[in-house]
Amino acid sequence: MAVAEDKKTSIKGGEFLIKETSASQIFIPEEFSEEQKMIADTCRDFLKTEIWPRLDEIDQAKSPELIASLMDKAGELGLLGTVVPEQYGGFGMDFNTSMLVAEATGAGNSFSVALSAHTGIGTLPILYYGNEEQKQKYLPKLASGEWKAAYCLTEPDSGSDANSGKTKAILTSDGKHYNINGQKMWITNGGFADVFIVFAKIEENGQTDKNLTAFILDKTITGITMNEPEHKMGIKGSDTRQIFFNDCLVPVENMLSDRGNGFKIAVNILNIGRIKLAAAALGGSKKVAQQAINYANERKQFGVSISTFGAIKHKLAEMAVGMFTTEAAAYRVGQSIDDITASLLEKGMPEAEAKLKALEELAIECAIMKVHGSEVLDYVVDEGVQIYGGMGFSADAPMDRAYRDSRINRIFEGTNEINRLLVVDMLLKRTMKGQLDLMTPAMAVGKEIMSIPDFSADEDDTIFAAEKKVLKNLKKAVLMVAGAAVQKFMTKLSDEQEIIMNLADMVIETYAAESVLLRVEKRIGLTGEAANGLYKDIATVYLNRAVEKTNNAGRSAITSFAEGDELRVMLMGLKRFTKIEPVNLKDARRRIADKLIAKNDYTF
Repeated sequence: MAVAEDKKTSIKGGEFLIKETSASQIFIPEEFSEEQKMIADTCRDFLKTEIWPRLDEIDQAKSPELIASLMDKAGELGLLGTVVPEQYGGFGMDFNTSMLVAEATGAGNSFSVALSAHTGIGTLPILYYGNEEQKQKYLPKLASGEWKAAYCLTEPDSGSDANSGKTKAILTSDGKHYNINGQKMWITNGGFADVFIVFAKIEENGQTDKNLTAFILDKTITGITMNEPEHKMGIKGSDTRQIFFNDCLVPVENMLSDRGNGFKIAVNILNIGRIKLAAAALGGSKKVAQQAINYANERKQFGVSISTFGAIKHKLAEMAVGMFTTEAAAYRVGQSIDDITASLLEKGMPEAEAKLKALEELAIECAIMKVHGSEVLDYVVDEGVQIYGGMGFSADAPMDRAYRDSRINRIFEGTNEINRLLVVDMLLKRTMKGQLDLMTPAMAVGKEIMSIPDFSADEDDTIFAAEKKVLKNLKKAVLMVAGAAVQKFMTKLSDEQEIIMNLADMVIETYAAESVLLRVEKRIGLTGEAANGLYKDIATVYLNRAVEKTNNAGRSAITSFAEGDELRVMLMGLKRFTKIEPVNLKDARRRIADKLIAKNDYTF
């Protein structure tokens, strides 16, 4: 875990833009304990023995019975109760360990979707928001797998705008039940679920509540019907249905949390889903990268393995750099959630409330990682197809399923467009509420770009001093563009989605670059590796990528709203803040790829 003395100084959500984080403050994957590694190995062994040999069977199954039976086996191994407290039949693991489980099971294609839906959005609303009676009734059976869970939020006319759902709940005249009517769609595990978390708006005296309320339904309640499974582009073995609630009488004691609290539940549970999706996408990426490396070594053209070609090495290295960076950033967020939770528990906050508060605090970072993890996976599978060449386009080769299954991850848990909007929206809202001071440093950057640049020699010879200066400047670039955009558009900035997307990309790249740099710095400190070795190459390649992307996104944003002198000054400022010493990235990538090729494995 993270170094103990730094836990209480963990920065708040979004503060990475204005505060420097030390390597000692973050957790890196190299610090996982032997016990945690054994848990991950158990998950991988389960995939190897139970899932991978049956991928075609799972995808072609005509009923949900196969996935349900595999969920039973996962339950027997304890994979469904990792975060459920021991008193409710689970293992009570910390958040970062549950992230590791999500990664290790993330390479299970359709099965991974069923597993994550059950353990995440299906179980966690009861764990975090249920009263004691509800927890005692449902959690032990959900943790064991005796009962399977589904989450019913999305409707035909309410996707990203979840709070606009039309499903209604009306209290019966005797006050004992809510009569629920409505339709939900894209419900994972719908065909075999025993428990449904259903969101509806309570209607009373002809007036409908503004916000959703959550209810726990079980399959014994009459009036629940469903369509046949959806025919999907990918994750074909995941049971996805439309579900209809027709005069379903739900006991009043099955209301989850308070009336009107459903939208808050949905938002907070989605925060968890986003960061867990990043971990699962990482697991999927590693599996595809492994297959691509193996194939590149085996496939011969012009008398040699295609892994000897520079173009293939470039692809393999970029895969590795992206995955290594996602891994660094994802577990950084996971440990921050654990650290904030621990701090709140020390202050006497109840456990469930402390965990939710920590997740809410890191909501910006969760959204960042959802985007980053899913887009790295998309890159990896796309290049995986390319490395396989003609065989990559064959349904008989593994890239076919990987390519199709990966695409949903940019839509799950809020589309990547919505998450990009959320990243900037949450940063600005926290600033307006006084929770995060972005404006003071933004104003300072505004003054800095009008001043003469400091050309004095940098005599700092500490590890990664030059790289950290680049990173500091990337943060200035974000603050400069964000500050100018806010001044230009004020409250109407929300209408300028293209600019917000540009800003989000700048923020995402900055967080990712900082995470990989801190990971490599801490790794070197722990292992005594050379500061100019392979891991430095990984950090260097990603930092250069981040600088290029930040420059492009910043330029696109600036030219969208600035004119004349303001435009020229801001472009000069952007050029100053996205400056990096040239380095031979081709050779760096080749060194990375050569290591992968020699080991015939995606790990180093």
